[in-house]
Amino acid sequence: MASIKKFQVTFDCAEPERVARFWCEVLGYVVPPPPQGFATWDEFDRSLPPERQGAAFACADRTGEGPRLFFQRVPEGKVAKNRLHLDVRVATGLVGAERLAALEAECTRLVALGAARERLLPADEYNESCLVMRDIEGNEFCLD
Repeated sequence: MASIKKFQVTFDCAEPERVARFWCEVLGYVVPPPPQGFATWDEFDRSLPPERQGAAFACADRTGEGPRLFFQRVPEGKVAKNRLHLDVRVATGLVGAERLAALEAECTRLVALGAARERLLPADEYNESCLVMRDIEGNEFCLD
């Protein structure tokens, strides 16, 4: 049996393009080219039936190595804690004050993009410190 090498992470959200563009900024991802035959994503979107317009958007790792992120519109809002979240690795290998400084610097950048800081999880005997945050629609993620 062959192992799976690529995967996509899908987010349910209210505003797919807005959330996708936020995550492009967070991760340094890019919006992929529009489908063949369309000059822009807006042109493609206008070609869809009205109920499908604005219903989905994606972003991708510019190197092709990381997973594609897909955002799909759903009618209901977020009501509970995520069962899955992203850990954005900004302080890998750092410890103590150096790690906290890296986490805080990235937190400041992301808050300016619309993210919200939730809380610092301080280092303990098993894990280094990380910051719990929320994206622009309230989905939890960690700065690690």
